[in-house]
Amino acid sequence: MPRRQAGDQVSSKTGVATDTADAKTYNPCLHQASIDLDDYFTGPRDIQKHSKWPLFMRLHGSILPKLIVRITFIALWSTGITWIHKEGPSISLGTTNVLLTVIGFVVGLGLSFRSSTAYERYAEGRRYWSQLTVTCHNLARTIWVHGKERPNSAKEDVLSKLTAINLLVAFAVSLKHKLRFEPYANYKDLQSLVEHLDTFAQQASNDDNDHSRSKGILKRIGEDLGFSFAYSNPRKAIKQAKGPLGNLPLEILCYLSAYLDSLCENGQLPIAMQQTIAYNSVASLNDVLTGCERVLNTPLPIAYAIAIHQITWLYLMLLPLQLLDGLDWVTIPATVAASGIILSILYIGGEIENPFGTDVNDLPLDAYCAQIAEDVEVMTARPKPVWDETSRHRLNKVLFPHSKLSYEDWASRPEGALRRTLRNRPHSAFRCSPVWKGIPSNEEAWLALNEV
Repeated sequence: MPRRQAGDQVSSKTGVATDTADAKTYNPCLHQASIDLDDYFTGPRDIQKHSKWPLFMRLHGSILPKLIVRITFIALWSTGITWIHKEGPSISLGTTNVLLTVIGFVVGLGLSFRSSTAYERYAEGRRYWSQLTVTCHNLARTIWVHGKERPNSAKEDVLSKLTAINLLVAFAVSLKHKLRFEPYANYKDLQSLVEHLDTFAQQASNDDNDHSRSKGILKRIGEDLGFSFAYSNPRKAIKQAKGPLGNLPLEILCYLSAYLDSLCENGQLPIAMQQTIAYNSVASLNDVLTGCERVLNTPLPIAYAIAIHQITWLYLMLLPLQLLDGLDWVTIPATVAASGIILSILYIGGEIENPFGTDVNDLPLDAYCAQIAEDVEVMTARPKPVWDETSRHRLNKVLFPHSKLSYEDWASRPEGALRRTLRNRPHSAFRCSPVWKGIPSNEEAWLALNEV
């Protein structure tokens, strides 16, 4: 992934680094410094930001903006029912509370089922992305550390390693776009990673460069307020494609497998266990791809969703009729409060049911991809460590915190002294509790304690 140079200027809103030639390079590791108004309604939320506001006073991340119109409708409905009951013709609209109890029990069961199934999908999506992160770490480490560099082509082997490791980042980013029904390959965080690959998505991107469409102001307001008719079909880009789109993450795995084959054929990954780890990692990435697609394409059965919504709205419409006799005009705020609570639980389930989208409470896939990119950069920042140099380093305190002597100091002592110190270390720790506190500063005192 590209690093920002010293002369670059960074836009705090877009996370784009601009050099002196005004060329823009996308950097997913740069985070937005402030929250715009639109960010209160779109997401995912930046998990690195900290807010000192109490939870009950926060708007960002709340489901309340999408409930404003619905709660307003319930308020008007309860106001009309109450006015007719109190000021209208001599008609009593009050009913028995038995209906409230019966329907309320069913609504509670429905909301509980809705919330549990939605959060289960949310948690499962998070588990798959955790598995993706671990697998990328394992495969990148296997390639970088265990892949041998041939003496006559060391530079070319390093470049091949970096190319393969970049494909791990490309897999994560392409999976993110696929789960958001963005099937092309020319997105700013993906294009530079895969434009050298021969894929269907790349060909489709070349054939259809104008697939990004901006939203009108009315459409954006409708989406922010939760109007269902304002939402476009999320698969619209897929349906309007002019050619086959393929499966970009799966095609990337094919290139990774080809690279592993070349490592094994050239003798650069000679140990069988290392080969097994590498190929199992590719299989694990395929499992992540399939599992995320399963979560995405297996929503709550529509019959359940319709029934739960219908029962909930029936309950809220009948609620003022059952509160009139006991609360009079207080029926209005009581109904509004109850509807806010019930609708919040109902629509939170709908928001997190697909954890891979761009709602505020969805999984921050951009942050996960940026973290993977940062991690592989850390791994590849230095060549493979030479263990003898590491263990013999003058700052290596092999018995810390029990002793501050270095490797060389202990190497100059008899083996019996080292063995006695190791044998006495649990006893000295028990007597002096030296771990993290109370560590003796006098090295001779430790040596005397261990009879060295």
